[in-house]
Amino acid sequence: MRATITEHRPDVAVLHLKGELDADTAAELRVVFTGLLERPVPRIVVDLTELKFCDSIGLSTFIVSKEVIAARGGWLTFAAANPFLTRLMQTVGLSRYFAIFPEVDDAIAAGQL
Repeated sequence: MRATITEHRPDVAVLHLKGELDADTAAELRVVFTGLLERPVPRIVVDLTELKFCDSIGLSTFIVSKEVIAARGGWLTFAAANPFLTRLMQTVGLSRYFAIFPEVDDAIAAGQL
């Protein structure tokens, strides 16, 4: 898995994930989230456009990160999930826990509400 960060507004980071998120790569994602959590109020959109696979370890990394982010007054949303990831999140019930938007811009705009 490869993770890159872009700033779409001064207060919103977009985390672009590419490849496969699993037990072998989840530690890398935790390191990235740790850096993003240093912001006073973390507002993060995870761009799933190029993430091809995610296992339960990857999902748990998202869950733990969201809990920390919410406790600090921020938010974590997802954008551009492929059919596999959409189905996975629906199957395990995470589509009720995470907002999933069709595009990154949609997720950023929703965070402004």
